[in-house]
Amino acid sequence: MEQIKEERREKGKEQLHHHAEGFVRNAWNLIKWLILSVMIGLVVGAISTLFAHALTAVTDFRVANGWVFYLLPAAGICIVFLYDKIGKEDRGTVQVFSTVRAQDDVPLRSAPLIFISTALTHLTGGSAGREGAAIQLGGSIANQMGRWIRLDDEDRHVMVMCGMGAAFSAMFGTPMAAAVFSMEVITVGSMYYTALAPCVISALVASGFAAGMGIHPEAFHVSGIPELTAITGLKLGIAAIGCAAAGTLFCMVLKSTGKLYARFFENKYVKVVAGSCLIIGITLLLGTTDYMGAGTGLIIKAVESGEADYASFLLKIILTALTMKAGFRGGEIVPSFCIGATLGCVLGQLLGISPSLCAACGMVAVFCSVTNCPLTSALIAFEMFGFEGAAFYMIAVSLSYATSGYYGLYKNQRIIYSKYKAKYVNQPTRM
Repeated sequence: MEQIKEERREKGKEQLHHHAEGFVRNAWNLIKWLILSVMIGLVVGAISTLFAHALTAVTDFRVANGWVFYLLPAAGICIVFLYDKIGKEDRGTVQVFSTVRAQDDVPLRSAPLIFISTALTHLTGGSAGREGAAIQLGGSIANQMGRWIRLDDEDRHVMVMCGMGAAFSAMFGTPMAAAVFSMEVITVGSMYYTALAPCVISALVASGFAAGMGIHPEAFHVSGIPELTAITGLKLGIAAIGCAAAGTLFCMVLKSTGKLYARFFENKYVKVVAGSCLIIGITLLLGTTDYMGAGTGLIIKAVESGEADYASFLLKIILTALTMKAGFRGGEIVPSFCIGATLGCVLGQLLGISPSLCAACGMVAVFCSVTNCPLTSALIAFEMFGFEGAAFYMIAVSLSYATSGYYGLYKNQRIIYSKYKAKYVNQPTRM
């Protein structure tokens, strides 16, 4: 009997020791990631803040000096030269995604390359965003920090996700959406919950740092939000499906434009000059500078004033595709916001429901369509527009995700589960 009691005591001690070891290990892991995520938030937040100020400065210079637009071909040649001589193997955002999957590595040189090339694109009026640059900037810096600290591969991949989220958060001022985006975008349907706490902390720190340095969060006032009824819900649903179709069209036009460039221009330098000339010619024919850069002016006009031209969304699709596939750098997400806002506004006018609300819903619907990230899309809506129209935003996001098919901006993104049936598919998105 005494022997049995002794064995139980020994077993109890072993279990207690095991639980104590587990507690210490988990506590140390939490402390480690608290420190690392704050470091990433501060470092990436600082560099992203500098990047945001640089883009603002070059954009202001372009607006004040219209002649700079005619230097677009020269800027394109500089960008192609930089990537040809320094970043030959740089594959942009796709390479960041591959790094998280342990299939690739993001070199540190990606950070200055994307910084300079995106600034040149915005300086000379190319139709491009900045989020693609932010993802690469944050991913490459965080990856290098992980190397310096000598983290293992698994922890370094979490560092890359933290860097992505921190840069996105600093640029847009949407920390919750940024944290979830870095976990959701790579493998749709299977989130990296291990990275949840580090990504949230790094995104919050980066956003707070950027706000303290004068980078104000993106926020819009949505007016005329009606009561949710069967009629208003149906009208909004029609607008959301239309915007989802525009997102799919955007992806298809990007792919087709890339193929056309490759067919007619084998030389990269000739391609970027030809693309620049096309962009300049179309812009002069239109007689407006509205489509230069990310299109923020069109977004503000559509969401806050409920005004947009009928062809704005299509022109933004064409000019962004011509810019990005010619060899310029930046990103397609803010242009997708512009496409969604302008089309949503027009559909709101046609359907007899608040154009301002439809513009806001159109923004997140097109974003969801091109990124396949419904959770991020909902959080962006809440952080940018508030919660008053939450039901409408959720309708827009859910219908967009369900009707946009398997198209997306990122060819290395994988969708794990079917959008139409509860089954495992694990297929890459179509460009």
